[in-house]
Amino acid sequence: MLFRISDLGRRDIINLVDGMKLGPVSDVYIDLETGKVTSLVLSGGRKYFGLAARRDLVIPWDQIKKIGVDTVLVEIENAIRPDSHKS
Repeated sequence: MLFRISDLGRRDIINLVDGMKLGPVSDVYIDLETGKVTSLVLSGGRKYFGLAARRDLVIPWDQIKKIGVDTVLVEIENAIRPDSHKS
């Protein structure tokens, strides 16, 4: 199956550990020596006055379990975003 990197931004990223939807892919890290994707970067959210509301989440390639038509399944322990459960 072939797909474009830009298509990743349209897929839901779901953590298999807790079922949580983690957010959109905003970037991809590639090893220039091997040409292989090393990790996905998930957007930390909107920026206000140049400051991110949340930190970006970097998911190493070995934690990506399945890339499907609509979703990407990842397995990350402790992937809770700092501001994800406000009181």
